[in-house]
Amino acid sequence: MAKKNDWKNRDGVVYSTSSDFQFQYNENQNQKTLPTQQQNLKVQLDNSGRAGKQVTLVTGFIGTTADIEALTKLLKTKCGVGGSTKEGEILIQGDTRNKIVEILLKEGYKAKRVG
Repeated sequence: MAKKNDWKNRDGVVYSTSSDFQFQYNENQNQKTLPTQQQNLKVQLDNSGRAGKQVTLVTGFIGTTADIEALTKLLKTKCGVGGSTKEGEILIQGDTRNKIVEILLKEGYKAKRVG
């Protein structure tokens, strides 16, 4: 269960006068990972909000956080660059769109360049 002080994840409840009120948090961690053939990944270049630095952004992954972390690690090691996972998106440093699309296609994912 999420922390009681995590007010950003409360959907719709601002305040309750009931002394025994317990807010029910939405748990999205139980999401199953789709097979690689059913994943539709989009690879694009992004530099907004990053002080002009370019990052390759991979979006559209549906699955658990452990699986997206494993895919991020694979992409980082194959490209030889740094990166991270944030809010269900994979951020890889630099403009490595072509290389990432090739890696994803070899791994069995449906991937395409966007933008």
